[in-house]
Amino acid sequence: MNPVGSDGYEHHPLLDTHVRDIASRGEGVLVAVTHELHSHGTVRIAHIRPASGVEWTTAADNIQAARP
Repeated sequence: MNPVGSDGYEHHPLLDTHVRDIASRGEGVLVAVTHELHSHGTVRIAHIRPASGVEWTTAADNIQAARP
């Protein structure tokens, strides 16, 4: 796991790059990785913004670098 800043955002190496969500096969720019606390532990959430501008989230483990 990557370091998490005092603001709660993870310093992910793919931030601001074009990524693919392997679960939905959607592509866009990774704009943030946040951590959510759940009863079973912490879940890392990736926030992706496609060209349409409508962001979606997925598990951070579901993202990979994509070719633009």
